[in-house]
Amino acid sequence: MLNARKKIVKDKGAAPTELEEEVAKALFDIEVSPTSDIKADLRDIYISSAFEIEVKANQKAIVVYFPYRVWKMVLKIQGRLIRELEKKFNKKHLVFVANRTILDKNFRRKGLKTRPRSRTLTSVHEAILEDVIGPTEITGKRTRISVDGSKLLKVFLDPKDKDKENVDAKLATFSAVYKKLTNKEAVFLFPDA
Repeated sequence: MLNARKKIVKDKGAAPTELEEEVAKALFDIEVSPTSDIKADLRDIYISSAFEIEVKANQKAIVVYFPYRVWKMVLKIQGRLIRELEKKFNKKHLVFVANRTILDKNFRRKGLKTRPRSRTLTSVHEAILEDVIGPTEITGKRTRISVDGSKLLKVFLDPKDKDKENVDAKLATFSAVYKKLTNKEAVFLFPDA
């Protein structure tokens, strides 16, 4: 367990939760297993937090946060890593998200001259949307505004990813996770041929 603790980096030395320790242990097991093909890539990867959300009545998903500085390495092996971790967490859906910072309009109070575009709320929510649906890709988006003023974001995913990695089964998970993280309604679907 001692080495698995290296796979969690919490800010200000906060104690990790039980779920975070499980995820870290699973990552460590994949790293040390002799048959793993993503062993070398996992060496520098660690998580910052993890939590569980309920998708449907009897289905849960695990959202794993990675620090932004290791996110580029995670993206390289995202598909394979999700597959390996889902085997370990008896078929619970896993979603990877990078830890991003949103700066509000009063950023000058924090001593900053300018606010980078990547730190705006809109930009961070767009990036979270990209993270949640990984390893597939977005091919189109439509915002539907109903009569009562509520917005619904329709996200079209790449049709060539429909068959692989049971993405079809995860569409509800994507919606639930995106709603939980950004408080925005989104529907994920594949465009009709």
